[in-house]
Amino acid sequence: MYRFLVISRIVISLTLFVVFADMARAQDRRQNAPGEFDFYVLALSWSPSFCEAAAERGNSGRSQIQCERPFSFVVHGLWPQYERGFPEYCQRPAPRLDRNIMTSMLDLMPAPGLIFNEWDKHGTCSGLGARAYFESVRKARAAVKIPEEFLQLATTKTVSPGDVEAAFIKVNPGLSPSAISVTCPGRRLSEVRICLSKDMQFHACEENDRRACRRDEVVMPPVRGG
Repeated sequence: MYRFLVISRIVISLTLFVVFADMARAQDRRQNAPGEFDFYVLALSWSPSFCEAAAERGNSGRSQIQCERPFSFVVHGLWPQYERGFPEYCQRPAPRLDRNIMTSMLDLMPAPGLIFNEWDKHGTCSGLGARAYFESVRKARAAVKIPEEFLQLATTKTVSPGDVEAAFIKVNPGLSPSAISVTCPGRRLSEVRICLSKDMQFHACEENDRRACRRDEVVMPPVRGG
């Protein structure tokens, strides 16, 4: 019995060591220093999935601006990243975001609350002022072409995450499988995430793929009015 307890303690100690070692590796030495990061992730949200999930949660009223219009992929955010881990909330309190800047982004990020939150959580880590950061968001979105078959999706589509990645790779020269991933918290496709360098070139990001969708198939609800 004593021997069993000793072995158990050793196993637990080793497990805790691995956990804390992983946590240490996830923390970059530049943690949360504005402007000190390696690349961006452009997160493109499949708006119909977001709207269906919001309706199921009873939050459709808060999503009214976005969900009453025929959006396909919309910008969730442009996130500074380390090769391991990522910074967030790099200035507390965050500099106040001018409302005119917010309204100028509604064509790409159709929810005021989202824009304010993205500035506080991610924009403050870019090392840029608010106007320059959201100009970078616009440049990042312009650097990525959305496959034609997703722009006016009229009926529910069942796809594999790999097929979605392949469709983006096909229409975006230079985009490789190591620079793109698909997320699916549930059965629906949630986001396509594309890694970009600071000068908006496609950038390999193997760690980002660890958080990718592992389902064989996901559902893409149709575009409203599509």
